[in-house]
Amino acid sequence: MTAPRTVVVPTLDHGPVTLTCPAWCVEPHTTPEHRADISHTGPEHRFAFGGTPLLVAMLSADPFGPARRRPTALYVEQQDFARILDPDGLRQLATAYTVQASRLQTLAADLAVLLAGGDQ
Repeated sequence: MTAPRTVVVPTLDHGPVTLTCPAWCVEPHTTPEHRADISHTGPEHRFAFGGTPLLVAMLSADPFGPARRRPTALYVEQQDFARILDPDGLRQLATAYTVQASRLQTLAADLAVLLAGGDQ
């Protein structure tokens, strides 16, 4: 993780907007966009089963969203996964979900520490 940094984001509706990126933000903020659409994005955590994506999770925040839509939170996207499994395959999938649930618990704890420190 790097230190917080100040960036100037070119926007279509407010011109150049100066903001501080949290230390976890990996977004380059170089593409012009509307100010309300500016978001901070952390590194992706990928969860897979047998090489097939199941979930993607990353820190995310919208500093100028309507009514600050949300503070820093963990964005989680469930991928398409459909498979017919035999008992061994089903056990392997269950194990993968157990491991991934543990990783999500760790990310939740990390997020709680981050928010307790006031980083939003």
